[in-house]
Amino acid sequence: MAEKSQKTHQTYPLAPANGYTRSDGESLSEDELKRKKRIKCFAYIGIFIVFQMAIGAVFGLTVLKVKTPKVRLGTSTLSDVTSSTTSFSSTFNTQIRVKNTNWGPYKFDQGVVTFMYQGAPVGTVVVPKGKAGMRGTKKINVNVSLNTAALPRSSTLSSQLSGGV
Repeated sequence: MAEKSQKTHQTYPLAPANGYTRSDGESLSEDELKRKKRIKCFAYIGIFIVFQMAIGAVFGLTVLKVKTPKVRLGTSTLSDVTSSTTSFSSTFNTQIRVKNTNWGPYKFDQGVVTFMYQGAPVGTVVVPKGKAGMRGTKKINVNVSLNTAALPRSSTLSSQLSGGV
């Protein structure tokens, strides 16, 4: 009877004798698990960065595309008109508008605006450098002197002036 009680009360060791711990499958050590988690975290961070760069590139190429500003003449006031049958000379004040349609400020350098009649220059004005704000319009007041004395004699200006145009 003593043999039966020894078989039923058998003791089990707390740790395996060979030093390896096993569960259902082959388990990894804590250092290897931390390393794999770190690698996985860096992979997710890398994928996120690449995704954000792709979104930024698409956004930059579509929405933030730099567009050429629109330049228009505003209201004008004519003064000092001198005319003859073949030419005229006048001065007028006008407003040059630089309309910026971009999503950022647009800086422009000093430039020259040339007024032409049938391909020949009749007046020029210097536009100072400036900056049009984001989706805004920069208004510049200028004085322009027009003189048609330098036009070739073959132009139709004399017939238009005598016709009242």
